[in-house]
Amino acid sequence: MTELENIKGARSQRLPREARRRQLLQAAHQVFVAHGYHRASMDEIAEVALVSKPVLYQHFPGKRELYLALLDSHLADFSRQLDEAIESTTDNRQRVFATINTYYSYIKGESQAYRLIFESDVLSDALIAGRIEKFNNALATSIARVVVQDTDMSEAEGLLAGRALAGLSQVSARYWASTDEEVDQSTAVDLISRLAWRGISQFPKET
Repeated sequence: MTELENIKGARSQRLPREARRRQLLQAAHQVFVAHGYHRASMDEIAEVALVSKPVLYQHFPGKRELYLALLDSHLADFSRQLDEAIESTTDNRQRVFATINTYYSYIKGESQAYRLIFESDVLSDALIAGRIEKFNNALATSIARVVVQDTDMSEAEGLLAGRALAGLSQVSARYWASTDEEVDQSTAVDLISRLAWRGISQFPKET
C-alpha cells in the first residue's frame, strides 16, 4: 500500500498540516503525470486526494502554486541525490561516474518525476523555467567547484565545463531511457563517464 493510500485510509481523521500537504502533492503528481499541467484540474486533484476543494485551497491557492510546490519537491530530491554523488568521493574520475550514474538511476527509477521536471507542457512559464534554471546552475556550480580545484580552469571556465557535463548527463540519459535500455545502465554510464572524463582529464593542474 502506498503512502497516499495509507493517508486516504485515514481521511476521516484530522491530519497534521505537513501530512496533508504530502497527501495533496502526491495526488497532484498523479493528475499532472496523467494529464499534463493544462488539462489537470483542481477538482480532479481534490477528488484523487479524497478531500474537499476548500481543503485543497487552504494549502494551495491555485493550480500554478500547487505545480510549483510539486516541482520544488522533486527538484530538491534530485538535487540532494546529485550532491551526494558529487560528495561521495574525492576522486574526480569517480565523481564523474557517480554523477552520471545518478542521472541514469533517477530517470529509470523516478521517470514520472523527471518528466514533470524536464518534459512538462508548461516549461514556458517564467517561474517554472526559473526553478529549473536554478537547479541546472546549482548542479553546474557544484561540478565547477571540484573541477577548478584540480585544474587550471578559471571559475568561469569551470562553470562552463560543469554545464557541459550536466548537459551530457541529461541528454544522454534521456536518450538512453527512450531506447528501452537496449544498452544496460552500467555499460551506458561507463561509456558516457569515460567520454566525459577523457575531456576533463586533459586539463591537469600545473604544479
